[in-house]
Amino acid sequence: MNHEYIRAQLKEAFIQNLIKFLRATKAFLDALSESGAACVSRATAIKFLLARKFDVARAHALWRQHEATRRREGLNKFEPFEDPLKSELETGKFTILPTRDGTGAAIAVFTANKHFPTQTTHQTTLQGVVYQLDVALQSVDTQRAGLVFIYDMTDSKYTNFDYELSQKILTMLKGGYPAKLKKVLIVTAPLWFKAPFRILRLFVREKLRERVHTVNAPQLGLHVPRASLPKQLGGLHEPDHAAWLEHCKNCFTNNLQNAKLDGVIDEYVISNHIPPIKPQNGIIEHEGACDMTSDRATRLGDNKTDMHISGDPPYTCDPSPLRHKHGYNGDTKARHINSGDEEDVDISTRGTWSSGSVSPGLSDEECGGGGAGAALSPAALLARVRELGRRGLVAEYEDIRARPPHGTFHNAKLPSNLAKNRYTDVLCYDHSRVLLSQTDPDDPTTDYINANYVDGYKQKNAYICTQGPLPKTFGDFWRMVWEQGSLVLVMTTRAVERGRVKCGQYWPLAAAQRAVYGDFAVTTEAVEQEDDYTITHLLLTDLRRAQSRRVWHGQYTRWPDYGVPGGGSAQPVLRFLLLVRRAQQRALHELGDAWAGHSRGPPIVVHCSAGIGRTGTFLTLDICASRLAAEGALDVRGTVERIRAQRAHSIQMPDQYVFCHLALLEYAVMHGYLDSADLAGFDDENEEESE
Repeated sequence: MNHEYIRAQLKEAFIQNLIKFLRATKAFLDALSESGAACVSRATAIKFLLARKFDVARAHALWRQHEATRRREGLNKFEPFEDPLKSELETGKFTILPTRDGTGAAIAVFTANKHFPTQTTHQTTLQGVVYQLDVALQSVDTQRAGLVFIYDMTDSKYTNFDYELSQKILTMLKGGYPAKLKKVLIVTAPLWFKAPFRILRLFVREKLRERVHTVNAPQLGLHVPRASLPKQLGGLHEPDHAAWLEHCKNCFTNNLQNAKLDGVIDEYVISNHIPPIKPQNGIIEHEGACDMTSDRATRLGDNKTDMHISGDPPYTCDPSPLRHKHGYNGDTKARHINSGDEEDVDISTRGTWSSGSVSPGLSDEECGGGGAGAALSPAALLARVRELGRRGLVAEYEDIRARPPHGTFHNAKLPSNLAKNRYTDVLCYDHSRVLLSQTDPDDPTTDYINANYVDGYKQKNAYICTQGPLPKTFGDFWRMVWEQGSLVLVMTTRAVERGRVKCGQYWPLAAAQRAVYGDFAVTTEAVEQEDDYTITHLLLTDLRRAQSRRVWHGQYTRWPDYGVPGGGSAQPVLRFLLLVRRAQQRALHELGDAWAGHSRGPPIVVHCSAGIGRTGTFLTLDICASRLAAEGALDVRGTVERIRAQRAHSIQMPDQYVFCHLALLEYAVMHGYLDSADLAGFDDENEEESE
């Protein structure tokens, strides 16, 4: 590839985005000036612009809403070193963790059982929340990646709940605060919370509603890595709230000094800036101490903050509001001139997800079902398949397969986990693996199962790809199904094929039979036998809590190992695919208000024997079909590349890659996207046997 061309393209993108960045900032400040608003700093302007993707009109509207909220709730004047705010902060009911989620978003936790509505006012509680959020938002990483808000209701009582306060916090975060609210996670919500929660959801936009999830503690792993969670939520981290408050105090004091020296009182900015970070496994790692190079730093002297927490990275202040150092990964950096100083600026021009990049931090909207390649209309896909022929598609697949792995397999290779893998050469990635609850506090490997999350079409973690369970992992498998809230299981293998065991019999075959696997009982309620598949209706019971849930199990029985469904047509597989989707919709409908996550429901568990070949093929068909229905276009190669970045070696054989193309063309004809799909000559000069 021409490196000079790439550099020229990057330079051009940099210039264009820099111009856009400067113009947007000036337009925002001009709009505030024309409206008679108080003078604000450039850093504050950038916060609001980042929160609205540099749409000046929307950023200005956010500013107006933000100011109205602050005036209405008395959030303009803070006295954090005096009561009642001082005592409110010291309760620790609200804190910002020194860790981040997999996307780089900051994590805020509100612990409900520490809140007593009769002992504090809404104004004081909101001041405590905003005071800390303002400090967290000084990090450009937080501005760029957003915020995850965890409302921990563990061990809380009705007397701890304040409906009006909850509404105010949610209303402020959704439309009156300059931060991207990525998710609201309500943890271990009690039964009495169901009614007020149903009402609360009415106060948020539909797009945000899909980001509000009610989960139990083990399910938090769907959203936040365990390494980033505090121990109170089943994580591995022990945050030091006192150290965080000390950091807030130093930042608050520094900012007041800066404001006096600058002669500009920006009422919004009450704190200084947290330095750039590099999230690794969810934990913040600072690049170093503060590098104060501006004139302001010269006037103040060396204000480096070095407050180390035992075992944790230090909280530090950084008065450079837009210093953000990272490599190019779809984001373009610009150099911004601010008071004579050059600073790295993330101008939030996110590029497309590229093949070969592991991107566990994609949002639902970014899970478009493709990679770097452009999506094709069905007619364009047909033309491409005709042009390449079978040999060309096989060559394309071999190019994909020749690439090195997209991640590491350290957990799968641990001695205590090796026996849990069905095949020694089919391991699961560390970065996307499904974490089970740890059943033995002295054995961290009890969280392991050979399973990975895979994104669907505009749905983060839409699937769980796993191997066919082994007898020794039956209990782990059902524990995973329970903890992940899965309602639909897809099995694309028979238990025994060609005289070899491909999967253990992990559920009772006959109706009315019951079997116990570890802490879970599985009862077969009904069986529907068809020519190409078998549907089994199961009742899964958690014996520890005496709670039950119905699970739909679909087994496709005419799909040979290392191959593709025969018969000259993909229609049986496509009909099965539709059956799976309908089962998920029915199960989701039965849940009703009990499910507050993505509109497509919890992860669908898909497995064959190894969990890569037939499993990857099924996912490719489902994702591409969903995208075709929504956009009228699809990207087979990009989808395969993306799946392989989360579940290693998915689409195991060339014939499976070819089958995906042919089946999707057949799907397009079945659903009226194409009148016909003439592939005469497709197999010419391609008489090779399938592997």
